[in-house]
Amino acid sequence: MIINYIINKILSIKKRNQGASLIELLFYIAIFAVLFLVVINSMVFMTRSFRETVVNTDLTQTVSVMERISREIRNATSINTVSSTSLKLNTIDSVTAAESTIRFSLSGSNIELYDGSDVLVGNLNSQNISVTDLRFAEITTVEGKAVKFVVTVKSNHYNSVRTEKFYDTVVLRGAYQ
Repeated sequence: MIINYIINKILSIKKRNQGASLIELLFYIAIFAVLFLVVINSMVFMTRSFRETVVNTDLTQTVSVMERISREIRNATSINTVSSTSLKLNTIDSVTAAESTIRFSLSGSNIELYDGSDVLVGNLNSQNISVTDLRFAEITTVEGKAVKFVVTVKSNHYNSVRTEKFYDTVVLRGAYQ
């Protein structure tokens, strides 16, 4: 009895120490490779999605630039000068109620804002955005004046080649006040 028990124990230990067969090993390697590919593809997809999100965020920041230009045009009393890449508006200073001017112009890849004494206030676009084109056009009708403007921008992140074009037409309402 005891001898049979010892022999069975030895045989069961030998069976456990035999190791995995070649087919089992190939099966485990295949499962590991599939899981590895799934993880790598997920990481690549997440990286691409993050980059696309950053580029989209950069490009949509142009909306705030467009709003600033639109607001200034809307509040202007008249157009001083307009060229294809520059717009100078006659305005009334809200603090002093004195006549003043404000100017937008394209310099390199930035939209610059100048105040009444033609001093550079700053760039309207962030460093992450390059303005590739800025166009102003005056529209005169019997009813009044308006300015049509187009801004084309490109994101500076990840060597992006994607550009977006934003455009708006704004009626000068400051003359009616």
